[in-house]
Amino acid sequence: MKRLKIALCMAMCAVTLFGCKKTETGVPGENVPQSDSQDASEEVQTATDDRKTEDGKVRSYLTGEWVDEAIGRRRPVAFMFNNLEPANPMSGISRAGVVYEAVVEGGLTRLMGVLENYDDLDKIGSVRSCRNYFVYYALELDAIYVHYGQAAYAKDLLNEDYVHNLSGLSGIGNTVFYRTADRKAPHNAYASAEGMKEGIEKMGYRSGYRNGFDGKFSFAVDGKSVDLTHGKQAVKVSPGYLVNKPYFEYHPEDGLYYRYQYGGPQIDELDGEQLSYKNIILQYSEWMRLDENDYLAFDCHSGGLIKYITDGKVVDGTWMRFDGDVGTTKFFDPTGKELVINPGKTWICIIQDTKSDAVVIE
Repeated sequence: MKRLKIALCMAMCAVTLFGCKKTETGVPGENVPQSDSQDASEEVQTATDDRKTEDGKVRSYLTGEWVDEAIGRRRPVAFMFNNLEPANPMSGISRAGVVYEAVVEGGLTRLMGVLENYDDLDKIGSVRSCRNYFVYYALELDAIYVHYGQAAYAKDLLNEDYVHNLSGLSGIGNTVFYRTADRKAPHNAYASAEGMKEGIEKMGYRSGYRNGFDGKFSFAVDGKSVDLTHGKQAVKVSPGYLVNKPYFEYHPEDGLYYRYQYGGPQIDELDGEQLSYKNIILQYSEWMRLDENDYLAFDCHSGGLIKYITDGKVVDGTWMRFDGDVGTTKFFDPTGKELVINPGKTWICIIQDTKSDAVVIE
């Protein structure tokens, strides 16, 4: 919590110095000082990656599944998806191997989808602005962060050399993003795969994972499934978010959790299919309100409790971040051993620790 309080003080000082009442720079056409290129002279363009290859495939850091080597060895993108009701259904979110959901101002949630397999997508979004805690989550997976504007509290973090990001309000914005005519602004800003790849190249970001990166998750080995027979029943999971009222229902016929929100199934516009996940992780975090506009901060470093949900069962555990901002968060079982999860897509709900009573698992 100490780190969270320090970050709060720094953020409040920055707002005071600039004398700015508005805390989000997310208005189209508004200028955000941001470099269009970064000095890549000290970047490792091809990082050491010792994962074994079999028949041209490698085990994904996001899902633990075997994927084409060209996909599995490149850095993913962490894309800020607009989760307001007028922005649904989203496009491309079903391709995310990992999805983070966290509350922003007004009790709304925003989604960050982490994608490695997106080459054939020409419409991803719609995209929304940054909150600094999502940047920390993106860093855990060594992902390139994709967003359209940001809250003022996130600007200093975004300007750090170790944060590689593509912003719609920077000079690279027109390369990466475009607007459609089928929805009203701000719900009509999208990115394409080609635009993101061109933006990454222009910014000089490395294409491979950083040296020493060994993934966020520990997956069960091929042919094995995590045994949670000792866990409690979890056939319906409601994380307790007040506005979109999401929940997941377990389907034993395929072993997946299907996602619902805003009173119905959540689907991907590109294929019309309902979103489904093998794993759900509820990550409980300390938090605080930053100002009268209801901007929030979450502790992304100190650790806390989790609930791991898969195959109709739930067990308790803990989380802890290692190696600071550029490190990653690991999950542990009650004995202190690193938690092993099932291969497949994972949805992570960030839960405000003081609102844990709103979570319902049945």
